[in-house]
Amino acid sequence: MSTKKEEWKDEELEQPTVEESAAEESGAETQPEASEPTAEEQIAALQTRVEELEDKNLRMMAEFDNYRRRTNKERLELMATAGERIFTEMLPLVDDFERAIAATEDEGVKLIYQKFLSFLAKNDVHPIETEDVDFNTDEHEAVTTFAAGEEKKGKVIDCTQKGYKLGEKVIRFAKVVVGE
Repeated sequence: MSTKKEEWKDEELEQPTVEESAAEESGAETQPEASEPTAEEQIAALQTRVEELEDKNLRMMAEFDNYRRRTNKERLELMATAGERIFTEMLPLVDDFERAIAATEDEGVKLIYQKFLSFLAKNDVHPIETEDVDFNTDEHEAVTTFAAGEEKKGKVIDCTQKGYKLGEKVIRFAKVVVGE
C-alpha cells in the first residue's frame, strides 16, 4: 500500500497547476519571475537619481540666474531710454529754434534755445558730430554724395539735419552729404 501512496504523490507532483495549464492553452511561455534588486543595485540606482536631480537643479539655478541678469539689463535699458519717444518728438523744436536764430538776432530766442539744449544735455541727449568726420553708417544717413576730391572722399561735407543720441543709442540719424 505504501507504493500506491507514493505513486499517487508522484502523480500529484507531475500534474500541472491551474496557471500552468492556462498558460499552455494560451500558448504563452512561462517566464521566470524577476528577482528583487539587491541592496547594492538599489543604492547605485538611487545615487544615479541623486546625480540627475543635482544636475537638473544646477541647470535650473543657472537658467534662473541668466533670466535675472537679462531682466535686470532690460530694466536698466528701459530706464535709460524711457524718454526716447518724448526726446525724439522734441528734436524738431530744436531745429525750429536753430532756424529762428538764423533768421533773427533775438536774444530771447537764443536764451530759450540755450536752456532747451542744457535740458537735453542733462537728460543725456547729445548731437552727433558731423564736422570733418568720416562717414559712419551707425550715426549718419547719406542724403547725397558730392564730388569733393581725394582728401574729402568718405568724409562728411555738409549736414542737412542734425542727428542726436540718447546715451549711446541713436534716436535720430544725422542727414549728411558725403564726399566722393
